[in-house]
Order: sequence, then C-alpha cells, then structure tokens
Amino acid sequence: MLLAGKRILVTGVITESSIAYHTAVEAQRAGAEVVLTSIRPRLVRRIVERMPEPAPVVELDVTDAEQLRTLPDRLAEHGDRFDGVLHSIAYAPPGALGGRFMQTPWEDVATAVHTSAYSLKSLVAAVLPMMKGGGAVVGLDFDASVSWPDYDWMGVAKAGLESTARYLARYLGPQGVRVNLVAAGPLNTLAANGVSDAPPDEDGGTWADLAPLGWDENLATPVAKACVALLSDYFTATTGEIVHVDGGVHAMGF
Repeated sequence: MLLAGKRILVTGVITESSIAYHTAVEAQRAGAEVVLTSIRPRLVRRIVERMPEPAPVVELDVTDAEQLRTLPDRLAEHGDRFDGVLHSIAYAPPGALGGRFMQTPWEDVATAVHTSAYSLKSLVAAVLPMMKGGGAVVGLDFDASVSWPDYDWMGVAKAGLESTARYLARYLGPQGVRVNLVAAGPLNTLAANGVSDAPPDEDGGTWADLAPLGWDENLATPVAKACVALLSDYFTATTGEIVHVDGGVHAMGF
C-alpha cells in the first residue's frame, strides 16, 4: 500500500482511457484517498462511478485565474491537506499540430504553452498551501529531447514543461516538495488525437518494434504505476527527474 494514508489530487481526467484516470485507479488501489479535477466535471462524475471507490470531482480550468484562486477553498471541502498532485493537462489547438509548424499563429502557440507547460506552475502554486510538510508533484510528459512527426508546438510546450518542472524542483525543494515527470510512450488517449501515427523510425519500425520491452498503446497501467511510485515515499530524494515509461525506446538511438 504505497500511498496508504495519503490524499492525492489527480487533474485532467476526461475519459476512462486517460492516463489520469488510470493513475487515480492505481492510487486508490495503493491506499490513497483521491480527489479529481476536470474541465468537464459532469462527464467525469459518471466515469468515477467505475473506479474502485467513488471520488469527488472539482471543476478546474488551469487557464482560468479565478478558478485557480478559489481552488484551495473548493479542495478544502474534501480535506485540509494534500500529499501529492498529478498534473495530467495538455492541449494544443489543431493549427499547432499536424505538420503546420511554420504556419501556426502565436495565439495557438500561446494556448499550447499556457495549457501544457505554464499550468504546471499555476496548479502547484494554487495547491502548495495545502501541501503541509511537503509532498510530491508528478507531471505527464512526452520526450521533448527530439522532434516528433506532427507533434510540432505541443513538442515545444512539452520542452517548456520539462524546464518548468526543473525550476519548480529548485524552488520547492526547501519546502520538501519533489517535482518529477513521467515521459510515457504513445497511448491511445484523447490527448493523442490529431497527432500522426507515424512511427519514430524513418525505416518504418513501429514503437512496439523499437521498444526492447515491447509496447502496447492500449495499456496505460505501466505509466500509471510509475506515477504512483513517484507520488509515494519511495523516491524521497528524487526531484527534477524525468522517468521514461516507453518500453525503452528513448534509449535506443533510433
């Protein structure tokens, strides 16, 4: 029971296929009390009925300053402290994806960066007063060390997310708050819509072909379990790290 006695905030649940949903389920199985946030709370309240234990859902648009300001008060209805936060929020307008990199207007880029990178800082700043005595923040990433077909400005936003996590690790470490990312391989989620299925290998190899451990795009559990591990006390001296859960593709030099 890695998370026994802990209260975890899981953001970004939209569908049952989302990594956030699977992480919430695994966190409950590990003993945590889970509170969810979603930009579509009515939809998610129906989904949470399928979880091991029903969880409260708090509305949150991380680009809305008023919702961020009131978040602590709304979370306080479900507990006076939180031990961990999962940031599972990313969005880029269609015009910022799909090979239109050179034509994307700043407005679309700004939306992608605000929602997918700056929101990590915004969310943590809002919840920080409730992380009494420290805790763990985990964000979901997709390897931004290289460019990916059609990922375009979302890739830039993910690079910003990685840097934001490192600076948060610097500034929040003295308060006992760890900040790490999990870089997942491609999964069949809503967030993956609009991104090309082109393989990472120019010779035509699929992700599963290139991963020494193999890879199942329909299985989010390995990613969810990595998030749970980082939210637990098993990584008390680890911060500013990116843990790759991608079957090993990132290390293969394709």
